[in-house]
Amino acid sequence: MELTNNAVIKIFKLTIAALFVSISFLAFCQKPPHYSSAEVLHRMQKLNVLGNVLYIAAHPDDENTAMITYMANEAKVNTAYFSFTRGDGGQNLIGPEFGDQLGVIRTQELLAARRTDRGAQYFSRAIDFGYSKNPEETFSIWNKEEVLGDLVWIIRKFRPDILITRFNTIPTNNHGHHTASALLAAEAFDLAADPASYPEQLAYVQIWQPKTLYWNTYPWFRSDYQKDTADLLSVDIGKFNQVLGMSYSEISALSRSNHKSQGFGATGSRGLRKEYLQYEKGTKAVGNVFEVTDISWARVPGGVKIQKLVDQLLLKYKAENPSASLPALLEIRKNVQLLRDEFWKEIKTEEVDALIAAVTGLYVEISAPDYYSSPGDSILLQVEAINRSSAVITLDSISWPGSFSTKADIDLRNNAGQTLKVKYAISPTALFSHPYWLAEKHVTGLFNVKDQQTIGMAESRPAVEARIYTTIMGEKILFTRSVIYKMNDPVKGEFYRPFVIVPPAFVSLSQKVMLFTGDNDVKLGADVRSVREGFTGNFSLSLPTGWKANPQQYEITPMKKGEIRHYEFSILPPAGQQSVEGIAHIISEGRDYAYEYVELTYDHIPTQILMPESSVKLVKLNITVGKEKIGYLSGPGDDVPTALKQLGYSVDLINDLDFTEEKLDYYDVIILGVRSLNTVDRLRNDMSKLFEFASRGGNLIVQYNTSQGLVNNQIMPYKVQLSRNRVTDEVSEVRFLNPEHPVLQYPNKISKADFDGWIQERGLYFPDQWGTEFQTVISMNDKGETPLDGGILVADYGQGKVIHTSLSWFRQLPTGVPGAYRIFVNLISQKQ
Repeated sequence: MELTNNAVIKIFKLTIAALFVSISFLAFCQKPPHYSSAEVLHRMQKLNVLGNVLYIAAHPDDENTAMITYMANEAKVNTAYFSFTRGDGGQNLIGPEFGDQLGVIRTQELLAARRTDRGAQYFSRAIDFGYSKNPEETFSIWNKEEVLGDLVWIIRKFRPDILITRFNTIPTNNHGHHTASALLAAEAFDLAADPASYPEQLAYVQIWQPKTLYWNTYPWFRSDYQKDTADLLSVDIGKFNQVLGMSYSEISALSRSNHKSQGFGATGSRGLRKEYLQYEKGTKAVGNVFEVTDISWARVPGGVKIQKLVDQLLLKYKAENPSASLPALLEIRKNVQLLRDEFWKEIKTEEVDALIAAVTGLYVEISAPDYYSSPGDSILLQVEAINRSSAVITLDSISWPGSFSTKADIDLRNNAGQTLKVKYAISPTALFSHPYWLAEKHVTGLFNVKDQQTIGMAESRPAVEARIYTTIMGEKILFTRSVIYKMNDPVKGEFYRPFVIVPPAFVSLSQKVMLFTGDNDVKLGADVRSVREGFTGNFSLSLPTGWKANPQQYEITPMKKGEIRHYEFSILPPAGQQSVEGIAHIISEGRDYAYEYVELTYDHIPTQILMPESSVKLVKLNITVGKEKIGYLSGPGDDVPTALKQLGYSVDLINDLDFTEEKLDYYDVIILGVRSLNTVDRLRNDMSKLFEFASRGGNLIVQYNTSQGLVNNQIMPYKVQLSRNRVTDEVSEVRFLNPEHPVLQYPNKISKADFDGWIQERGLYFPDQWGTEFQTVISMNDKGETPLDGGILVADYGQGKVIHTSLSWFRQLPTGVPGAYRIFVNLISQKQ
């Protein structure tokens, strides 16, 4: 039986709106959900709760997963975390990704956390540009009005009764992003209810006024005069949930442990554990946070009857036979459809429909033969459907993007699986599966996203999402399923990954940064990967004036699907030091494809594919480079060795080297990578061997470490005490304390111009105390702050040198900052 067009449109709108609220559970999960009997009961209990809470902070891992877990599972309100940023400016303990790529990883880690604690996830368009010392700087870079509008939009869309911030509004030594998040929350609390604020949003949503704003605090986090907790509301996040089989603090630890790139693995705890809420704005509660608002069915006209029906559903629930609840769920659904409150009608319809699928064991999966395809291609999809109950269920039809529909009329009998083959043509104008916030180039502080209804979404919508029309015991019910790709891995077993729409070809350049230290040409390798059978085109490299590529162009003859061909260009630089960008282009059938293929694969998140512009940074350097042999002990996310190899140095990674005198003395210089003393356990005992290497005439260079979590407090043979001090302004003045020092003279004469073009910051975790044996070289500070003189410390040790440097070489060298290369070469060249 076919549905009318009006019915289809109505159901589709209903489902999409509801998915916005429960986005972390269904919308973008790759695998069709499986719910245990306990999970079904837990979700049934949630049917009787009509409340929303929005937790607000600045970054991934800022959120208090304990509070989110409690609200989502004990209070059973829809609980979402709004993170202003995606953590793009942070550091990475699990791989080499930084910037946009790290932001994608941390986005997925947040989504994994929300799947664990049963929350939802939203973002603003703000970019994590690195550490900020005050909210004023943060606002100037983020564009305050834009990101404030993003929070107002989510408040109006999600309609939270309660707002909770992780940080307060009082600027201290806290991260400027943290304080900014609390200040913005306080403003958005009022502005969301003001029709004169961001009126363009009202074409899609209505104004909304939350009841109360709280700060999620605890005694030691508050100021000395506020340590008493008598004025605070508290919740016991250590409470044990018998249905879920864990305490909320145990679930919280599992959730937080998804933040692997930040090294935030957590251990669960049991027993009484309180979290506190400090009243900030709105209607003040005395005993319970929800006493200021009705979160029962009584809040909507016609809801009292539904509450009684849900009470009966719970009373009669049979854990050993969840399908016995189907008639009651269908009755609840009929009454939900009669509600005039469209907001709660949409949410509760989605919740009930998910439960109907769960109790009947209804499983619908749509898989593609490969994990990618291109616009205009046709793919043969397989639909698997099975009903694992005695309920009478019919798969009526499947509607696909582009007004294409497949009529099915398949009776789904108990435990009798059905498969259906569907040939689906991807629209020639289909959008590529970018992370939507990276689809356009962006400035330092704000992603370029213009579509109002996309703003706030955690991730892009699935490449192909189908609407599944069913009849269950006479009731028409619509489900959505995204097309996925699955395979069997010999180790992991059944393995899922998202299906994506990609260009017909990609270009992968052999280098992201090319260094030219003379006037000779340098070869650049390029791999063209075909996604489409028979792909042809022309391949060229676009360079700025003065730079030359030979050959100018390659003709790409027909390629097989999946084939990779290698090409080479010889790049000839102009005279004079400069830094420019080259872009690889493939022209095929009148379209320009300048995309690189980047795959992020980690076991704890779904595989992510990025398609950034295929470009290379070309850096012509006026530099003298020595012949030193370098042993490099790398830290997490450390790509400095690659940069040094491009200069022509012989660089070996020595993390697993046996630190005998003979093996160490093969090298002229040993360099310890960023945070190596925080993460490389062997340095607990082996630092003394590296000091001995220096004493025998070697040069030991130690890059920045954090003061917390050092495996060995002796990071130099002389006293060096680390602080939390940073210089976050990448254009802050650099002063030469000792202009004639060899670091500034040999083999390259360093000037103030060598500190131009730095990115994100000057340096971090500067020492605040050091031994008299050290000579200081440079001084710098952020505006209005005390000068920091410990950015480069140099000392003789025995017959060699020891150097400690807090400058952010790990950001500057891989991105081709010319002056950073010249200075770092001078550090390498230091000898007695």
